[in-house]
Amino acid sequence: MVAFIDYRTTAEEKKSLSKFNIDFIEIPKNSTLYDAIDGHVDIQMNIIDKKEKKIIVHKDIDSSFLKKLEQYNIKYLKSLSSLTEKYPGNIILNAAILENDIIHNFKYTDKNLISSMKDKNFINVKQGYSKCSILPIREKVIITNDKGIHDILKKEDYDILWLPPGDILLPSLNYGFIGGVGGKISDDSLAFFGNLDYYKYGKEIKLFLSKYDIKPIYLSQGKLIDRGSLMCL
Repeated sequence: MVAFIDYRTTAEEKKSLSKFNIDFIEIPKNSTLYDAIDGHVDIQMNIIDKKEKKIIVHKDIDSSFLKKLEQYNIKYLKSLSSLTEKYPGNIILNAAILENDIIHNFKYTDKNLISSMKDKNFINVKQGYSKCSILPIREKVIITNDKGIHDILKKEDYDILWLPPGDILLPSLNYGFIGGVGGKISDDSLAFFGNLDYYKYGKEIKLFLSKYDIKPIYLSQGKLIDRGSLMCL
């Protein structure tokens, strides 16, 4: 398995991933973006098809990253648009892509991402930082801090754990998003950057995960930190 991680991911977190036989590819710093998110996975790329090992990357990503993809036989598509510093130009790839659904504010989604999602059910939400705001648990099962996403997905028969915003680290900003604190590393385990014991709503998450037979894995100790998601192929 290969994980995509922020270039600022710590040595401790990388070592923890390696224990699960997970290789990793670092997302390079993008000087167009502001510091807090300039290496975030869910800003610079997205996974189009896990079975086909295919992703989409922003069109100006460093060529060294593309060479890494080739080493792992990962196919890629480039975005039609370039990332820009300010919203909505920095959320063109920040859709939450699940097995059957894609969730985003489609007014701002990159056209090449949209055209690659023909088999998906499109669910439009106001929140442009959709992947940042959604931590997928299973198909139609998520955790979110966003009330608007909660209300729309409830109508789509999702089981949702809604938690108040805050208590997630994102250096240089007040707080981070729940969707950025980790990701699934197997069907029955979800890895976190940080430890739920240090999160205000950690007990609620543990209960929700146990409902779906998913074990939390802690890549580091201390408070949860938003690293722009952990995406794996």
